[in-house]
Amino acid sequence: MGKEKTKEVTSVESSVDEEERGEWGNQCEFFLSCLGYAVGFGNVWRFPYLCYKNGGAAFLIPYTIMLLCAGLPLFFLELALGQYVSLGPNILFPKLVPFFGGLGWAMVMLSLLVAIYYNMILAWTFFYTFASFTSELPWGHCNNYFNSLECYTEELAASCRNQSMYYYNSTCVSSEVYCKAAGLKALNATHCQSAASMKLAEGAVSRISASEDYFRNRMLGVTGTTWDDMGEMRWELVGCLALSWVLVAACMVKGVKSSGKVVYFTALFPYVVLVILFIRGITLKGAYTGIEFYILKPNMTRLTEIEVWNDAATQIFYSLGSSFGGLITLASYNKFKNNCMRDAIIIAFSNCGTSVFAGFVIFSILGFLATELGVEVKDVVSSGSGLAFVVYPAAVTHMPVPPVWSLLFFFMLISLGLDSQFTMVETIATALFDQFEFLRSKKPQVVGTLCISLFLCGLTMCLDGGIYMFELFNWYSAGISVIILGIIELAVVAYIYGFKKFMRNISEEMGIHVPLPLYIYWAATWLVITPVALVIILVLSIYYYTPAYFGSYIYPLRIQILGWFLCLVSLVFLPLGTIYVFAKGDKRGKELFTASPDFCPHHVRKEREKDGEFKNGQPVGVFRYTYDNEGYQEPTAKIYPAIPAVDNSPVYSHAPGYSNHI
Repeated sequence: MGKEKTKEVTSVESSVDEEERGEWGNQCEFFLSCLGYAVGFGNVWRFPYLCYKNGGAAFLIPYTIMLLCAGLPLFFLELALGQYVSLGPNILFPKLVPFFGGLGWAMVMLSLLVAIYYNMILAWTFFYTFASFTSELPWGHCNNYFNSLECYTEELAASCRNQSMYYYNSTCVSSEVYCKAAGLKALNATHCQSAASMKLAEGAVSRISASEDYFRNRMLGVTGTTWDDMGEMRWELVGCLALSWVLVAACMVKGVKSSGKVVYFTALFPYVVLVILFIRGITLKGAYTGIEFYILKPNMTRLTEIEVWNDAATQIFYSLGSSFGGLITLASYNKFKNNCMRDAIIIAFSNCGTSVFAGFVIFSILGFLATELGVEVKDVVSSGSGLAFVVYPAAVTHMPVPPVWSLLFFFMLISLGLDSQFTMVETIATALFDQFEFLRSKKPQVVGTLCISLFLCGLTMCLDGGIYMFELFNWYSAGISVIILGIIELAVVAYIYGFKKFMRNISEEMGIHVPLPLYIYWAATWLVITPVALVIILVLSIYYYTPAYFGSYIYPLRIQILGWFLCLVSLVFLPLGTIYVFAKGDKRGKELFTASPDFCPHHVRKEREKDGEFKNGQPVGVFRYTYDNEGYQEPTAKIYPAIPAVDNSPVYSHAPGYSNHI
């Protein structure tokens, strides 16, 4: 009876502990969360552009190679790390290799910096979503109060051209008026003349499309601003940003228990919209022209250019979201024996497949837009926010019932953004919960306070010139720094901790079967190929570095320096972590590069703590540990410490497959 009662108490304590930290309701929640984290804005607005730019279908060759060499290995490594120890990166790395204990906090800081500006994209998306609830989309014409004198649409310009006139200031004007607007004199009906030369009147005045005019002057209000004068606060954007953070907080109020339910919608809904847009896109006039331009005319000669390989490596690395701590965090809520290797392979290839499919969707619609405007597809291709908030909005104005297609597209962007944002905020929250365990019972308060704080940090991006701050964060906060963290992470796990030890943790303790071909693949990539690939990416990123800019405005030197400080905000935790370990003084010499005894599975760690065998991660007294993996049961319990050695110094031994040592 006594033993049964003890078992009941142990079971209750275990469930209470699970309740405190949280766990995925099922494997599907974890899978969809990882998929949603990996599939984001970049799959829709950057990959199609890179594919077009770098030789069409030929780009898929370096893209796939870089997936196998850099993306997938690091993706699986982080999932396995988080699942094995069930801790966030800030607690995991001090236990793994104390000397590099600051690596985890560096990752958390990266996620924090990205979360600040990433939610601004969601705010813009909400702005466009609300603006789509109208019978006539406001970015489809130049008759709005906010339109600049240079605003034009191709239809209006063509109408004036048929009258041998030029579209300017919402009307058709003569060559004299048009040339005068450009500060020139009219030579004849088709040419303007300056003091030194003559030029075609067409194009003499800088023009801005109605969709770009809406983006710049209505939503951002950036016209006329600089870093020295960022203008006033745009309260509509403040409201949209607040809504974004409220939505994130509401979905994460109970940690993975609430966000795990939301991902069923946010991770799958984008695919529904992509399929709808694809069916609509391929039925549009000119769709084949766009798809042909995108991928059906491969330029194999581009494969000899180093820039193509750099683009492929950079895209796959950032797309999968490695080295931000997010994957470790998501996996830390997994069941100990979940097959995360299978999940990593499926998610990584699904992410790449989504990118390719999104390209067909986008370019079928861009081909239609080019046909409608009578221009080449290359003249409407764009990347980043230019595609999402300028080119695509312009395209939907030419479709039947434009508001419907606009709403679908921006709802899809919201879903894509929320998944990634959930993981970044969860990474920060988990770091706090693991560092200060008493906070776990106050998840709603902590998540709410965190979201409010990050909202306040993003308010500068809601100014008229807030786009300058946004681009500075986008340019510097997670560029070179995330690659450096990836290189260090690989070195810590594969070389300092040891590849063979880690593989024993995966195969023998977590019970994940690793076939010989995959074992060889992980060995080759973790030990050689991936570190070399990341170093090459780092070198090329520095080589191809260009100063931050927005449009034609290049940031002043002092702001570029500020950007580099932003880059160092995360990296500074590396030396700080090392200094802290030295100052603490409980690790010396070899111990600084040796895994602590409590770098072990969550259930083992809790049993030891409950029995008083550990205090602050250090062994106390004599304790027994029977290996609990069904495939590796011991006939007798191991005793710690073992029989003293000849020199009377304590020796700590481990069961087979348990590879940590002191």
